Amino acid sequence: MTAELPSPAPAVRDGAADADEPVVLDGGRVTLSDLVGVARHGRPVRVTDEALKRILPSAEWLGGVLDAMERGEPVEPVYSVNTGFGSLAGREAFTDPRDAAELSRRLVISNASGVGTNVDAEVVRATMLIRLVSLLQGHSAVGTAVVETLVEMLNRRVLPAVPEYGSLGASGDLIPLAHIALVLCRPADDEDDERDSGEAILDGRVVSGKEAMAAAGIPRIPLGAKDGLALLNGTSFSCAQTALAVHDAANLLEHAHITAAMSTEALNGFGDAFIDDLHRARGQAGQIAVAARMRELLAGSAFVDGDRDHDPGRQPPQDAYSLRCVPQVHGAVHDTLAFVTGIVENEINAATDNPLIFPGLPAGRRLKAVSGGNFHAEYVAFAADFVSIVVTEIGSISERRLFRLDDGTLNRGLPDMLVASQKTGLDCGYMLPQYLAAALVSDCKTLAHPDSVDSIPTSANQEDHVSMANNAGRHARTVVRNIENVIGIELLMAAQALDLRLAAAGAEPSALSPATRTAWETVRAARSSDGRPVDRTDQDVVLYPRVRRAVELVHDGDVLTAVNARLARGGAA
Repeated sequence: MTAELPSPAPAVRDGAADADEPVVLDGGRVTLSDLVGVARHGRPVRVTDEALKRILPSAEWLGGVLDAMERGEPVEPVYSVNTGFGSLAGREAFTDPRDAAELSRRLVISNASGVGTNVDAEVVRATMLIRLVSLLQGHSAVGTAVVETLVEMLNRRVLPAVPEYGSLGASGDLIPLAHIALVLCRPADDEDDERDSGEAILDGRVVSGKEAMAAAGIPRIPLGAKDGLALLNGTSFSCAQTALAVHDAANLLEHAHITAAMSTEALNGFGDAFIDDLHRARGQAGQIAVAARMRELLAGSAFVDGDRDHDPGRQPPQDAYSLRCVPQVHGAVHDTLAFVTGIVENEINAATDNPLIFPGLPAGRRLKAVSGGNFHAEYVAFAADFVSIVVTEIGSISERRLFRLDDGTLNRGLPDMLVASQKTGLDCGYMLPQYLAAALVSDCKTLAHPDSVDSIPTSANQEDHVSMANNAGRHARTVVRNIENVIGIELLMAAQALDLRLAAAGAEPSALSPATRTAWETVRAARSSDGRPVDRTDQDVVLYPRVRRAVELVHDGDVLTAVNARLARGGAA
């Protein structure tokens, strides 16, 4: 049975409204909404004493190994504690147990080698939260100082500068996570060179990690044995990008339902395509849900022809697929995002470093450190690829509706390019926003090529299969941003088309469905970045401020919030 996709817009707005309410890490599951609250809206984090106690057994077991080394007793090789890394795992790293901490420090220094533009602040904060949740699973053998420092960095807004390129999505997101860890830690001795403290963003400037931590009043800490790999070896960075993309994709889909309804109404669409019996005959849960949503959004419209109780007045009662097949396309997107949301929330709450420590293993097994591959981000890579594919389809079908709105031979009586120009050919109207949408959708068709099918061996072929989840997550974020623009354009153009349809019919706005009227009113009440209203245009104006404002209305959830509030009142004004 398909999982239910939670409505993202309330979570977005709740996260903003509850910015001072901490996300409590108490051993329970952290939700996607929690993550967005911390990452995007700056909610603080609080770790309970019970959660801190969960990390003690693995740390105590590791302490026993180090104590045995101090006494000169033979101990098992423990990967990342007294061995090298990657293809060097079989080599003894040191003979003096005091060098275990130095091993952690050198790992961080050597791995901090990323390039490219620094990622958005929300990606860094999401990464830090996911890493924190992973460590609190109790299998990483870190000290409480590591956890407490990460919490303080989040709560006091220390923002490490993390370059976008470097992770393969296997062996963990080593390079980007090292850029975070470098800000957190210092050498065990007193020779703390700020040039080796990484970089952070402070008041809009790139400064050393040492300066940023000092400004926040947070002591940087020396790392203990295994702390280095525990901070670096996990899927947190790839997961952060994918989680934010999933959240925004769900919000985007909800707005795409609304803009599709607006376009359907403006084009005098047929209601037959949304009749419940039709969709239950197929039995796909998302399709049934989207059809129900479309009926809800279009209910009460004077411009939709036919429904379950009334014959359509025109024949044949068949719209083009970009209108008629919205439930089939958006429904498939809905179900895919529901699946992906479950994968991502599992990954947010996962222990993904290596090795993991299980003190409760049977007494016959002395080595409680278990080496495996939880750092392999194939789940995340698939999830991100699925997001890119389905969100591209949201944009692809939307762009076809935009084309139809513009074309005077297809838009059922509306003027060419949605402008009632007094001199034909003098005004371009909405010709170019459709160009823009086409360019954005085409870009997404390239970006949606699955990254997860690629792999390049690394580390002397020890790491011979990787997921490329970071590339997949980066691309998913870009695809979502692109298609937010496309749906913003449809919101703007559909509002213009509804104005023109009302004028052509000599009708008042009350002829629109309550839901689409609310969306139209939300657009018309908005002001663009240049201070002018986003109103109906009858001759050419500078469009980019209006486009940008419409995209903001989508990204911020304003249209969805207004529509849902109207529907909750039973459609009353």
